[in-house]
Amino acid sequence: MFQTFPAIIGYVLFVCFLSPLAVQGVYAMEDDAYTALNMIPWDHSPITVYIDTVNVPEHYSPTYKEQVEIAMTYWENGGNGHLAYKPEFKLVASESEADIYIMWVENLEKDAGVENGVAGFARPYEVNGKYVRVDIVLEVGNYEGYSWKQYGNANMRELAKHELGHALGLGHSTDRRDIMYPTYDQKDNIDPLLVERTRPLIYAAVAACMILLSYSGINWLRYRRKRRSLEYDLLEGKDGRP
Repeated sequence: MFQTFPAIIGYVLFVCFLSPLAVQGVYAMEDDAYTALNMIPWDHSPITVYIDTVNVPEHYSPTYKEQVEIAMTYWENGGNGHLAYKPEFKLVASESEADIYIMWVENLEKDAGVENGVAGFARPYEVNGKYVRVDIVLEVGNYEGYSWKQYGNANMRELAKHELGHALGLGHSTDRRDIMYPTYDQKDNIDPLLVERTRPLIYAAVAACMILLSYSGINWLRYRRKRRSLEYDLLEGKDGRP
C-alpha cells in the first residue's frame, strides 16, 4: 500500500503507458552498445537533483537516499568511463529546482503494470536535442513467486547508477560487466528496514553479553582469591605454623 498521494500513481501510469520511451528498465534489452555514447545532453552545470524522501511507499528505507548519493558520486568520478563529459551534481530542496527528479514506488509490476523484472526507469524531456528534465522512478522491491523481496542497499545503489547513467545520456551496453548492461546480478539480500528494526535488539544483546562476561570474570577472580586463601590456610595448618 502506498503512503503517497494518488497523483503519484497516476503519474507513474502515465509515464509507463503513454510514452514508448519511458521504460528503460534494467531488464529491457537493446541491440546497440550505447545508444548515446557521445551525447552531451545537458547544456549547463551543475545538474540539479531532487531526491523525493517525502512521498515514499510503505517499504521505502531511509538508507536508499544515501545509495543514490553514492551513485551520483560514482558518475562524478568518471563512472564506467563512457561519458563524453564530466558531470557535476547538486542536490536541491524542491522538485521545482531540479533537473533530475528521483522517486520511489512500492513495485513497478504491481503498481504500474510494467513487465516483470523492470526495477526502474528514467524518462528524459528534451528541447532542441537537450535534456530539460529527467524523471527517475525506482521500485523498493519485487515479488519472487508469492514472496515479497525488499531490495538491499547494494541493489538499490546499482539501480540508481544505471538509471542515472540514462539521465546522463547513456543507453544500454552489451558488455555484461558494464553498469549500463540492462540486467544485473543481485548484490545482496539484506533487508535494510529489518536491519534498522533489529539494530536496538542487537545492541541490547551485545550489552547483555558484555555484562554477563564481566560478571563471570568478577566471580572467577573471587573464586580464585578464595581458593588461594584456603590453600594457604591448609598449608599453614599442615606445617604447624602459627
